[in-house]
Amino acid sequence: MNMSKTITIATRKSQLALWQSEHVADALRQAHPGLKTVLLPLSTRGDEILDQSLSKIGGKGLFLKELEQALLDGRADIAVHSMKDVPADPAEDLILPVVMERGNPFDALISTQVESLDQLPDGARVGTSSLRRQSQLLHLRPDLDIVDLRGNINTRLDKLDAGDYDAIILATAGLERLGMNERITQILNESDCLPAVAQGALGIECRRDDSATIDLIRPLHHKSSGDCVLAERAFNMKLGGSCQTPIAAHAHLLDSHIRLTGLVSSLDGSRRVKQQIIGPVSRAAQLGISLADHLLGRGADKLLAELALAASRT
Repeated sequence: MNMSKTITIATRKSQLALWQSEHVADALRQAHPGLKTVLLPLSTRGDEILDQSLSKIGGKGLFLKELEQALLDGRADIAVHSMKDVPADPAEDLILPVVMERGNPFDALISTQVESLDQLPDGARVGTSSLRRQSQLLHLRPDLDIVDLRGNINTRLDKLDAGDYDAIILATAGLERLGMNERITQILNESDCLPAVAQGALGIECRRDDSATIDLIRPLHHKSSGDCVLAERAFNMKLGGSCQTPIAAHAHLLDSHIRLTGLVSSLDGSRRVKQQIIGPVSRAAQLGISLADHLLGRGADKLLAELALAASRT
């Protein structure tokens, strides 16, 4: 590709999204000296509708539609996404050939009052917009009052500081990328709160027929991160996961193998199916499908049917 060409990057307008897109732009310029990049900040429905939970307004895909339309219209060459926001079903005419090196995949507890989840008082108000986090927190602490929390990272932290919540849960990677490590009270480990599928990973999307751009961004792909994300997303896709289903997964690389842990839970965390599987990296997608099949055979099918029925009534 002619390095005098300008690559236009579609991005959301939040501070974190802009950081992530600048991160990709920097990596592209390092890989291709002389390449010019420009950001195209766009507002998405997911950013605009803040008075309702994601599960009620259509899910995380609402953070992508405007960015993907910019690709299809030719206004942008690539779009940068948090992979946990990317629906399991790929968009027609678009492709996600690059997963960058993954950040910390785990969730963080932030509190100005206590030092850990265990120290929260009975009935403490904990803010999160995620049914996955809600179900796992209630499994550990059924006494907690889980309250919906939307908005960007700074908005959520401001609400905590104002005393609206005793604690909130955010993705560790987002806080670290914005240099807010000091706000982290406790990083919740895999046994406490299994992460969202692909949490901490950034993906780069482009038009499927744009071979020149695909070749340009391919050096940014981080294979081991991509393999782990592939396993988790295959698990989620087999289960038909969405924002309305508390599904969690985490893949960890062990030399030439992947250890994949998956979870399906009821909303209140009282019933859940959790299992771990290990298999070769070369079969990452099949590993995710196999784990999903195991969980479905152990009762996840009934949980998912109940969740779908409950969602249809809201």
